[in-house]
Amino acid sequence: MTEAAKKVAESAEHRLDRLAEDVRMRFDRIVKGRFSDQVKSGRFSGQGTQGGHGAGQARSARHRRERGGSAH
Repeated sequence: MTEAAKKVAESAEHRLDRLAEDVRMRFDRIVKGRFSDQVKSGRFSGQGTQGGHGAGQARSARHRRERGGSAH
């Protein structure tokens, strides 16, 4: 491989490395923001603002009913 081709290949590799790092950082920022927003809004506290049964509780009640237990 000629020197010019090596330089082009190295340059492309460095650009791709920087691009990959930028994508990782942006992804982490997006995911962290969304997850932390959910935590701050109380989604995982068990005392959310939603009324009624959550999906997990509904599945548990159905599971108990199917096995002969009571729903509540």
